[in-house]
Amino acid sequence: MKLKTTRAEVWAATIEDRPGGLHEKLAALASGGVNIEFIVSRRAPDQPGKGVVFVTPIKGARQKKGAQAAGFARSDSLHSVRVEGADKPGLGAVVTEALADAGINLRGLSGAGFGRKVVVYLALDSAEDATRAMGVLKKLS
Repeated sequence: MKLKTTRAEVWAATIEDRPGGLHEKLAALASGGVNIEFIVSRRAPDQPGKGVVFVTPIKGARQKKGAQAAGFARSDSLHSVRVEGADKPGLGAVVTEALADAGINLRGLSGAGFGRKVVVYLALDSAEDATRAMGVLKKLS
């Protein structure tokens, strides 16, 4: 199986946990010309009334300036790897087994299949873990 792995710079912002809270952030990104590929949003259980939204990618000076104006900041604590390949039964099990066998603990995993293609985002605790994960996944190809 051929997998393409790349680093993904994740940006995050706090949102108000109310109708329209997420919309305000996404509208601000759109008005700044940001075309995001991936988004995860959820409530912040440790902060009642707040939520968090994670997006990627944000590229170039103009988009970064727009994201910062909307309250987004590049996450220094979340290290992400984007994995793209052909969607096949059991791919998730193969990927997670290889990472587990290498002693790499995942902070999170999100993915989706689109026709014959799959895109997965791995969240890791350190830049070193992200580098190691990319090496492990290259060996699967």
